[in-house]
Amino acid sequence: MATLLHIDSSTFAGRASTSRAITETFRRTWLEENPGGEVIYRDLAAEPVPHITADAYNAGSVDPAERTEEQARAFAGRLALIEELEAADAVVIGVPMYNFAVPSTLKAWLDQVILIGRTALSPESKVKDMPVTVVATRGGSYAPGTPRAPHEHVLNYLESVLTVILAMEPTFIVADLTLAAHIPAMEHLVPLGEQSRADAFEAAEKAARAA
Repeated sequence: MATLLHIDSSTFAGRASTSRAITETFRRTWLEENPGGEVIYRDLAAEPVPHITADAYNAGSVDPAERTEEQARAFAGRLALIEELEAADAVVIGVPMYNFAVPSTLKAWLDQVILIGRTALSPESKVKDMPVTVVATRGGSYAPGTPRAPHEHVLNYLESVLTVILAMEPTFIVADLTLAAHIPAMEHLVPLGEQSRADAFEAAEKAARAA
C-alpha cells in the first residue's frame, strides 16, 4: 500500500491559504491514482514540531546505549518524525513565503528529520530518490528577471536541502502574486496572479499522477 506524507506549513487555514488548497488538490489526485493508499498528514502550523535542541542534535551521533536520559528523550521525538518520513513513498509540502523565506515551522521540521548518516548524506538512506512535490506560494513575483528575484530564498533553500542533503527528487510548483487581489497597487497584476494559480493547480494534478 502506497503512503503519502502531506505537510502544510501555512499559518492561514482553509481558503485563506493558497498553498493548502493546492496541496489538497495534489492529495486528492494522488488518492485517485492510489486507491487504498494511506495519507499521513502533518499540519505544522496547528501542531508545530519543536525546534531542535542540543540534546536532540547530539544524540544523533551518540551510540543509543551511551545517550543521557535527556538525549534519549529528545531523540525519541526526532526519531518519530524521521520514521514518518521514511515510511512514505511520496511527499507533498505546502510552503508559503514569509519575509522572503520558508515558515520557521517547516525549518524546524527539516532540522529534526535531517540526520547525517541516516536520512542525509547516506547511500543507504530510505528517503534517497523519494519524490517530493513542493508547492511554493508567494504574494508577489520573485521569478528570474523580476526586481525581487534576488530575495527569493524559498526555492533556492529547499532545492539545496532536498537535493544536496536529503538526495530526494523534488518537483517545484509555484503560485505567484497571491496578494494581487488584496493590494490596490497590485490590481493590474490580478490576471497574472489568477493564471499563476490556475497553472499551479494543474501542475499539482500532474505531479500527483506521476508521484
